[in-house]
Amino acid sequence: MIRTFGVVVPAHNEQELLPTCLEALKIAANQGGVAAVRIVVVADDCSDATADVARAEGCEVIEVRRRNAGAARSMGLELLVKSAEVDLEHLWLCTTDADSRVPNHWFLHQAQKEAEGYDAVVGTVFVDDWSEHSELTRRRFLRHYGRPGEDHEHVHGANLGFSGIAYRSVGGFPPLALAEDHALVHDLTHHGLRICRTGNAPVVTSARRNWRASGGFGSLLNAMDAPDWERAVSTGAAQK
Repeated sequence: MIRTFGVVVPAHNEQELLPTCLEALKIAANQGGVAAVRIVVVADDCSDATADVARAEGCEVIEVRRRNAGAARSMGLELLVKSAEVDLEHLWLCTTDADSRVPNHWFLHQAQKEAEGYDAVVGTVFVDDWSEHSELTRRRFLRHYGRPGEDHEHVHGANLGFSGIAYRSVGGFPPLALAEDHALVHDLTHHGLRICRTGNAPVVTSARRNWRASGGFGSLLNAMDAPDWERAVSTGAAQK
């Protein structure tokens, strides 16, 4: 049974979007039946007020100079794991992104999956504002990504959850600047842990062009503007 949710939000110069992210997390945390929630914001190489914004919202803050999403997630999760070491079996860890908004039932949904015996939940994302992209890009994204349901194949650091024991058993997030979320899910799968891949609690994420992680979700959307993008997809060169 989950007694504490620990959420890590890596953030690089996110003072503008972080408040909306944290507001969504707090709304989800205040739903009836949700266990205690701790939010850790890892302010990674920030030159703006990201850390100050997080502290003002009552979050725990780690300031680092790595510019590495995997390392940032790992540092935040290690803080949560170490402080809950004696009660690890009752700790559920989650990650999302500073430019994203979790749904109101996010924690409740993960608690339900934990109660069903799952060790991890791999969720989906969707975009609700395409104003910085063309209609062609939007159509290409929907055609490629669709509306994932159960047993989808996508992995997003903006919508992940796993038990403290499962996370510790695979050695945590690898310190990768890119695809650290895929690497963690691969390790969880390789260790035979029970993973729920679900589209029932999607997270809203940004389609902004000034994305933070080269090669990540923002890069994927920008690549879809290219005339030969669909050919690249068919050859496996542009998969997310």
